Amino acid sequence: MPNTLKLLAALLSLLAGGAVAAPAYTPGGDLLPPTDYREWVYLSSGLDMSYSDKPSMMDHSMFDNVFVDPASWAAFRQTGHWPDKTMMVLETRVADSHGSINKHGQYQTENLMGVEVHVRDEARFKGGWGFFRLDGSAPAKLVPYDADCYACHQAHGAVDTTFTQFYPTARPIAVKAGTFRDQ
Repeated sequence: MPNTLKLLAALLSLLAGGAVAAPAYTPGGDLLPPTDYREWVYLSSGLDMSYSDKPSMMDHSMFDNVFVDPASWAAFRQTGHWPDKTMMVLETRVADSHGSINKHGQYQTENLMGVEVHVRDEARFKGGWGFFRLDGSAPAKLVPYDADCYACHQAHGAVDTTFTQFYPTARPIAVKAGTFRDQ
């Protein structure tokens, strides 16, 4: 069965011109992870970002990278809204400062700490958006609606429950379109 799911995801990707244009699900409703998200439109990176007042207990720094599927980016550029079927991927990577010729600052390593997908699917999700935490290439279950991410995105998302306030190429588009909500 897992090979069938991989084949289905690959076929959907080919039909969409090399980039998955819409989320794909298993018959049970789990999200098929997008395999090519690093080829999508890059929106932003953050270093050690946290939405909590509590100090971090980690012994290392982390970078967050955000990508959006190309079809949704094209629509957003026209309207200032994220359209139905938008997929945004947040990947978290370990930062390092000691390597090669680097003497100052930090860079991203290949050590992937986690990947989450924020999906807009009006017909499928309460409130229109769902969150998924990926674990490799396995289909991902929907994060329960009582998880903090839903309330936080609803309260603090600048555009359509997304943190567009942190995306320097998207923010001016939303401001110009009148869809940006100050946070």
